[in-house]
Parts: sequence; structure tokens; C-alpha cells
Amino acid sequence: MTVGMFVAAARGEVIQASIDDTVAQVVAMLAERRIGCVPVVEQGKVVGIFSERDLVYGIARTGASLLDKAVGEVMTKPAVTIGADTPILSALALMTKRRVRHLPIVDGDRMVGFVSIGDLVKSRIDKVESEADAMRSYIQSA
Repeated sequence: MTVGMFVAAARGEVIQASIDDTVAQVVAMLAERRIGCVPVVEQGKVVGIFSERDLVYGIARTGASLLDKAVGEVMTKPAVTIGADTPILSALALMTKRRVRHLPIVDGDRMVGFVSIGDLVKSRIDKVESEADAMRSYIQSA
């Protein structure tokens, strides 16, 4: 299964930030939605990622004044992205290698989805459990 197939099945809204949003605005969005990360998008193109880690590192460096800065100044850039045709296992391997927990899915420059490592691990576990159930049914019917 590819990440594109996974995202098509989920069809969730992709929350995103603009490079001009303040850190305080984006932090409020993260808290309200109970999420840990958002892609930062400019003219439909993913230009970075802002996560809880960016907030913690930024506050450690500059203090509370970070909240007044534009998110474009403190986001992680460039964003690590994948195409919709990327297999789920390849996406998980990339996340592990690059030590990231979220990946924007892009088609050319346009973002078409956003996945977390938790989403992909759950999908993988569901598939393995489904295959195990099918094997059990096959063995019991033989």
C-alpha cells in the first residue's frame, strides 16, 4: 500500500500554517487541534514544518519573545517530503532515518496530504492483523 492510498482512505483535513503566522498563532492552533506539528505552506508549496520541537528549541534559545516571531523564521526547513506513490514501509524507513515524525505528501510542488508515523504504524499493524485473521480462517477451514 502506498501513502497516497492511505491518505485517500483517511480523507482528513490537512491543517497548515503560513510563513507569516506568528509562533503564538500556530501554537494556539496546535493546542486547539491537539496536534504536534503542521506543515508551513506558501502559495500551495510546503516550505517547512513547525513542530513542538521547534517551539521548545526556540524558547530555549530566545525565550518568550519567540512567540512574536513569524513561524517562517523558526520552522524546520526544508521539509522532508514524499510522493503519493511512496510505499508505506519506505515512508516509515525515511522517517526513522531522518528522525522525523511527520511527512507532507506532495505531487510536484503541491501538498496533497500529511501523515504521521503513528498513522502509518497503525495502518501497518491493521494490515498484519488482517493477514493473520485470513490465515487463521484458511487454516480452520482446511
